[in-house]
Amino acid sequence: MGIWSKKSITALRAEAESSEGGLKRTLGALNLTMLGIGAIIGAGIFVLTGTAAANFAGPGVSLSFVLAGLACLFAGLCYAEFASMIPIAGSAYTYSYATMGEGVAWFIGWNLVLEYLFAASTVAVGWSGYFSAMLNEAGVHVPAAFASAPLTVINGHEVVRAFTCVDGTGTTLVDALTKAAYATREACTAAGGSPVEGLINLPAVALILALTFLLVRGVQESATFNNIVVAIKMIIVLLVIGFGFMYVNPENWTPFIPEMVTNPDGSTKYGMSGVLRAAPVVFFSYIGFDAVSTAAQEAKNPQRDLPIGMIASLLICTVLYILMSLVMTGLAPYTALGVPHPVSAALEAVPQLKWLEYLVNIGAVAGLSSVVLVMLMGQPRIFYTMSRDGLLPKVFAKVHPVYQTPAASTWIVGIIAIIIAGFFPLGLLGELVSGGTLAAFATVCIGVWVLRVRSPELERPFKTPLVPLVPLLGAGATLYMMYQLPGLTWALLGVWTAIGMTTYFVYGMRNSTIGKQEAGKR
Repeated sequence: MGIWSKKSITALRAEAESSEGGLKRTLGALNLTMLGIGAIIGAGIFVLTGTAAANFAGPGVSLSFVLAGLACLFAGLCYAEFASMIPIAGSAYTYSYATMGEGVAWFIGWNLVLEYLFAASTVAVGWSGYFSAMLNEAGVHVPAAFASAPLTVINGHEVVRAFTCVDGTGTTLVDALTKAAYATREACTAAGGSPVEGLINLPAVALILALTFLLVRGVQESATFNNIVVAIKMIIVLLVIGFGFMYVNPENWTPFIPEMVTNPDGSTKYGMSGVLRAAPVVFFSYIGFDAVSTAAQEAKNPQRDLPIGMIASLLICTVLYILMSLVMTGLAPYTALGVPHPVSAALEAVPQLKWLEYLVNIGAVAGLSSVVLVMLMGQPRIFYTMSRDGLLPKVFAKVHPVYQTPAASTWIVGIIAIIIAGFFPLGLLGELVSGGTLAAFATVCIGVWVLRVRSPELERPFKTPLVPLVPLLGAGATLYMMYQLPGLTWALLGVWTAIGMTTYFVYGMRNSTIGKQEAGKR
């Protein structure tokens, strides 16, 4: 009983089929695929591609995307089997509940908070930077004090008062090539600028507030907005790929895998080891594809449409990542791409493509906004499912009587995301988000194998091929990624887990619906 209690697959299916007082089923395979693309294509294609090429793999970064894409596909195939069997909004939390018990399910649900809630805040801050830059180019300056949080992180762990270096007109001074030219107040003053301390990241707050309101109004309205935004960024990405290939200099691809170099600290980069090392870096570009499974109870035909949405979005995005990495490393030397805006840096190398740079900024703004939308959509639905299981207060399970969305949970998540994005430093959260996500991926992969052994007779509308090979490869790949995380991240994950398990033992276990049912039978 208790921590080892499992939910019946039959009961879960019955819950999924019951629409009374539940979420509204409006999403088809196309909407779910677009949700997946909306979650995946964001900072990864506009930032990580250049970073991984310059620092690790050179032009061979396209091979890193192949490796990361395969690892993610293994996990995606496992997600697809569970999603077709158990079309519940809880995603990996629900799958763990059915295979490994309530304690593991809580652990995964708690880690998914890292993936969705903290990732939404982190990406919103990135969106704020691109959006403010676009406004600056148009002659509209966001006051520096209202474009950044009051705190930031330096040296990977030290929290300090944040500031922005501006010139006499209030325009932010930026040196994309060095990134450190205005890193201290003394350097800012020496460059003729003035340090302005941050008060609140207002653009990030405004974005989260608007998207939260949209999500409360209805999932179909949110999906329509997401479809439009995804179409915009897809068109821009395809323009860069299409026109970029016309100006590729093949000499920039030679050698395709640069000779390995030893750094002063003894570490290495480039060579085949660099390609392998870049794979975990670019793997994080795919974080969010599992958000498709959180829309299970709003899918018209979840047994068919959920696997299509997850697998199709993964395949489409992997192809786009590979093509984009080939174009970028073909337009400019890979050593020039280690900047905050690598796509623009690649385009600057070809004067004929200058006209694409502003479109790339639009694509980045569109891409990041859709990522925030999908993250803010996923977290309330996991809370909704956990609340219906008694592990969270009932307020999280309240459905709006008109819009049929988890409105209370959506507003709670939105307000917390606003506070995090507007006021707190996010430098410590990036790898913490990744750790929580990878734990969920590995658990789902292992769960598929466990359920195949324990309950082979269950109906599976979609079956993961080559079990146990595919689940083992998926779990092995994600655990390898976790192994690469630094010690500080592991320490923070330990603290986060301790807080979560304490909450479970104090509240969740005592209020668990299945726990009360089992106690009543004794």
